[in-house]
Amino acid sequence: MSAPTLSTATPPRRPAAAAFPVALTVGVVLIAVNLRPAVASVGPVLADLRDATGLSAVGASVLTAIPIVCFGALAPVAPRLARRFGLRPALGLLLGVLLAGLLLRLAPSLPLLFVGTAVAAGGIAAANVLVPALIKRDYAGRTGLAMGIYTTTLTLAAAVAVGASVPAEQTFGGGYRSALGLWALPAALALAVWLPLARRGGGRPAQVAPAPGSLLREPIAWHVTVYFGMQALSFYAVLAWLPTLFRDAGYSASGAGWLVSLSAFLQCPVALVVPVLATRARDQRLLVLAAGLCAAAGLLGILLAPTAAPLLWILMLGIGQGAAFPLGLTLVVLRTEDAAITARLSAMVQSGGYLLAALGPFLFGTLHDLTDSWSVSLILLLVLLVPQLVSGWQAGRARLAVPRLAGSTSTAPRPPTP
Repeated sequence: MSAPTLSTATPPRRPAAAAFPVALTVGVVLIAVNLRPAVASVGPVLADLRDATGLSAVGASVLTAIPIVCFGALAPVAPRLARRFGLRPALGLLLGVLLAGLLLRLAPSLPLLFVGTAVAAGGIAAANVLVPALIKRDYAGRTGLAMGIYTTTLTLAAAVAVGASVPAEQTFGGGYRSALGLWALPAALALAVWLPLARRGGGRPAQVAPAPGSLLREPIAWHVTVYFGMQALSFYAVLAWLPTLFRDAGYSASGAGWLVSLSAFLQCPVALVVPVLATRARDQRLLVLAAGLCAAAGLLGILLAPTAAPLLWILMLGIGQGAAFPLGLTLVVLRTEDAAITARLSAMVQSGGYLLAALGPFLFGTLHDLTDSWSVSLILLLVLLVPQLVSGWQAGRARLAVPRLAGSTSTAPRPPTP
């Protein structure tokens, strides 16, 4: 069976808005709360972790890269889990995996710190893929709002994790383990709340059944993947190392953590608005351009004068990264016709994108070690904004779509072949 072709015809009419599923939204929000702190909480206490464990700079770079590698390598598992258990039960299983990993990395053993990080990241990786497919399936006519709530919660959770890690370490004692162990509590809460939702929606929906054909031959799928990967590379490099950069510039540990946390907090209103704007527009290119230019301004300011106007640089960087991330996820939903293809494209985008993004923390930290300066690392992120803008410009072009693959059971009308 031949692969699907891209259609440039007018997209199908959107379904009428249904009642907003409040209980399900609470569950989705709780899942989103747990998909970033496991990663974001490490950066602010990385220096203390290295002091306590004797971990080298290269080892620290590997530790910060492991979650992003897992996000990429284990994303393709998600559609298989959904086909085997159903979307909601699969998400419940993944919350259990995440909780196990968070607890495992608290053991007084450096190898288990790495193993627990990988286990937790594996649960996050597959959940990252399945939530957009769940939104595509269960939020008919409300995907923009649902994606906005989801991405805003992701962003807010990362911001809280960055800002609260050092205070938690100082308040509870126990060193870096207090900062990392804190995040097992919301994971346990999310699992408890999600289990009843999983039982009520525990069927094996046809929307996640396998469909023939390959998205690897679709140029638009690659454009979305590269755009998502480039923005994620920049985000995770900043998340892992910007607190250390600011500490080297003269800020205290808590001050550096809160500066980076402020950037993440500033991303929250942007993350709420951008998916709504993107779903209402026929062309997302201007959003791609605006996000890239704001991120460039923030990085350039940090490069040239990190202490001159840090709040301005953080504002620009927060707006730029805060727009690029939800836009990348929303493009996955906008460029697919049904939940089956959303899951497949989400797996491709997040697998390839996060494997690409895994280079970010490693390159950023390694270049600093080689040059004893943060300048080359920041210049690298500025240069990599070029492929981000080029791929995003192509992914945001009007009327491009990955159509429903043959074998999909969606009842949505398919665009006519031009």
